[in-house]
Amino acid sequence: MAVTNTSLPGEPVYIVDGARSPFLKAKGKTGPFSAANLATSVGQALLSQQNFAATDFDEVIVGCVSPSPDETNIARVVSLRLGCGDHVPAWTVQRNCASGLQALDCAAMNIASGRSNLILAGGVEAMSHSPVLLNELMVNWLADLARAKKPLQKLALFSKLRGKHLKPIIGLLRGLTDPVVGLSMGQTAENLAYRFNIPRSVMDTFAVQSHHRLAAAQTAGYFDEIETVYSRNGQYYQADDGVRADSDIAKLAKLKPVFDRKFGKITAGNSAQVTDGAALLILASEQAVQQHGLKILGRVVDTNWAGVDPSQMGLGPTHAMAPLLTRNNLGIDDIDYWEINEAFAAQVIACVEAWKSDEYCQQELGLEKALGEINPERLNVDGGGISIGHPVGASGARIVLHLLNTLKRTDSKRGIASLCIGGGQGGAMLVERISE
Repeated sequence: MAVTNTSLPGEPVYIVDGARSPFLKAKGKTGPFSAANLATSVGQALLSQQNFAATDFDEVIVGCVSPSPDETNIARVVSLRLGCGDHVPAWTVQRNCASGLQALDCAAMNIASGRSNLILAGGVEAMSHSPVLLNELMVNWLADLARAKKPLQKLALFSKLRGKHLKPIIGLLRGLTDPVVGLSMGQTAENLAYRFNIPRSVMDTFAVQSHHRLAAAQTAGYFDEIETVYSRNGQYYQADDGVRADSDIAKLAKLKPVFDRKFGKITAGNSAQVTDGAALLILASEQAVQQHGLKILGRVVDTNWAGVDPSQMGLGPTHAMAPLLTRNNLGIDDIDYWEINEAFAAQVIACVEAWKSDEYCQQELGLEKALGEINPERLNVDGGGISIGHPVGASGARIVLHLLNTLKRTDSKRGIASLCIGGGQGGAMLVERISE
C-alpha cells in the first residue's frame, strides 16, 4: 500500500468513507434541523457502517461558519453526541465557504505528520437558522433599561423607543457581505460577469444544466453518499430538494437581477441556493487502515490555498488549483473530473475562462501561457451548488466526497475539488482513487 510521489508531506492520508445529509433548501422559516443535529444524524449513519468504535477516533474536526448560540465549538457537540467519548478532542474551523475543505485539510495534515491516525472531519451549516440580530441602538437601549431603577426612568426610556431600534440585522445577509470592499458575494460575481463579458444567457444555460444534471444523477442513483435524516416530528428527508428538473432558459430569463437591479445579470436562478446540509468523511493513516481492515475510497494527494482581490472573490479556484497542477507535474488532461463549487454560474464560468486566457495566466498566475480549457463534460457532472445548494460550512466536504465517488463509479484516477471563498480566497484539493 506504500505510496510515492505525494506532495502531502509525511505519511499517506486515506479517505476511507463518507456520508452526507440531503441538502435542504431554506424556505423562509427555520428548517427542521439545527446544524448539530444534522451533523450528528449523518455521523450516526456513517459510524453504523464501520467496524470500529466512535471512541477509536483520535479527533473530530468540523467546519461551520455560523453555528447557533447553543452550538459553540459545534465539533465538540457533535463528537460527544456521536459517543466519541470525553477523551477525543474536537475542534471547529471557519474559512467561510471552504470551511468543510479546511477541516479535511487539517485532518490530512495531522495524519501526515503522525499526530493522528483516524479522524472524523467535514462540515455542516444550517443556513435557515442564521441569526437575526439586534442593532446597536437596541442593544444600548436595553442596557439603559437594565440600569434604570425607578419606574419613571423606565417610562422615559420607553418614550424614546422608536422603530429604528427594532430594525433587525439579518445575519445571513451581513455574513455574505465583504466588510473590506463593501460588496456582497453577488456583487463580486457581477464584477466577474463584466470582466469576462459573460452574457446572462450563458449563465442561465449553465444553471439549467446544473439542475438537469442533478435530476439525471438522482434518477441514476448516483448519490449513495446521502443518508436519510429524520426530524423530531417524524418527517424524513432522502434527497436534495432544491432541484428543478423542469428548469429552462425561458423561466430563468424572467427573473430579475438581485444585486444590481438596473444593469446586473446575477439572479436567484443562476446563483447557489441557501441550504441546510452536512457532510462528514473518515480519514485514516496506513496504520489505521491496516489495524481496522478499512477499505480505501481514495487518498489526499495535495491541497492548496490562495488569496485574491476580495472584489474578484470568485476567481479563487483558478489561483488555488494552478499550483496543484504545477507542484504535481500534472496538466489539465491528467485530471479526470473536476468539482468547482457553484456559488454563482458567473463565477465558475469566469474560472474556466481565466484558465483559457494567455493574458490572465501570465499576468495573474505567473505562467508562460494559458493552462487550457477544462472539459465541461468533466466539470460538476452531477450538478452543483446552483441545483444542490451551498450550505457554506458543508460544501467543501461534499464536493470532495462526491468527487471520490465519481472517480469510483467511472473507474477513473484523479480529481480536483475547489471552491471560491468569501473575503477573496480559493481552496483546492487533489485526490486520487486507489484501486483495491
